[in-house]
Amino acid sequence: MIAFKYPSVLTIAGFDSSGGAGIQADIKTISSLGCYATSVLTALPVQNTTGVKSIYPISLQAVREQIDVVMEDIMPDAIKIGMVHTSELVYTIIEALKQYPDIPLIFDPVMVATSGDYLIEPETIAVIQNELFPRCELITPNMDEAAILSNTQITNLREIEDAGPLILSQGCKNVLIKGGHLNTPKLTSILFSKDGSKQRYETTKIETVNIHGSGCTLSSAIASFVARGFNLPSAIEHAQHYVFASILSGKDGRTGKGNGPLNHFHQPLKMIKNELE
Repeated sequence: MIAFKYPSVLTIAGFDSSGGAGIQADIKTISSLGCYATSVLTALPVQNTTGVKSIYPISLQAVREQIDVVMEDIMPDAIKIGMVHTSELVYTIIEALKQYPDIPLIFDPVMVATSGDYLIEPETIAVIQNELFPRCELITPNMDEAAILSNTQITNLREIEDAGPLILSQGCKNVLIKGGHLNTPKLTSILFSKDGSKQRYETTKIETVNIHGSGCTLSSAIASFVARGFNLPSAIEHAQHYVFASILSGKDGRTGKGNGPLNHFHQPLKMIKNELE
């Protein structure tokens, strides 16, 4: 007898050969937070902890078929979207998901890797803003990505404050600008919402090079907590704690020659069982 189902999160994202970011980080995060992870591969970057070497495309038909086959079988409670590096890919994802308007989308606008490598075609940004933003419950740019989206310079907290409303005006419901690149002992991220409210999230800065995939991890953690029934501000708070603990527990590790990964499994949860009605 079927008595329960797992909260499910679909990640639509790119690959990472080194396993620390992209779809691999998403699956690790979703799984460690007690949810069931499904996935759709959007691109095949060839990368390791030192940087991105090249990017190979996945055919649009393959992306569409991956989305369709997941949605017809394992309906997600939340969707995380990561690397969408071409305009055609944005349109493909929007078209595939348009019949599921009630599923919350958490979009991490992956534009710049930790290594500084650009991961998106410039002409794609306008398409993302016009087509994808209005469908998203939340977007989670870091300071570099927020600077691109707002066409401003962002180096400090005041400039984050100024950029938030500019990005909100582009059609998204909520934007969380991550302050992980701030040169301060306390790192502050700010959630800006359409109703004019703001909420700050602060964590202590951890001195380590092992932050590869931290943005992917945060967005998929937020999606996981949303899938589990948390409201958005609470989901962000819990996700921030998870990322902090993942960095802290892995800060002294050595994986690769560059920016190492987080320890996603510092305290994994058992799969959560939601009773069926």
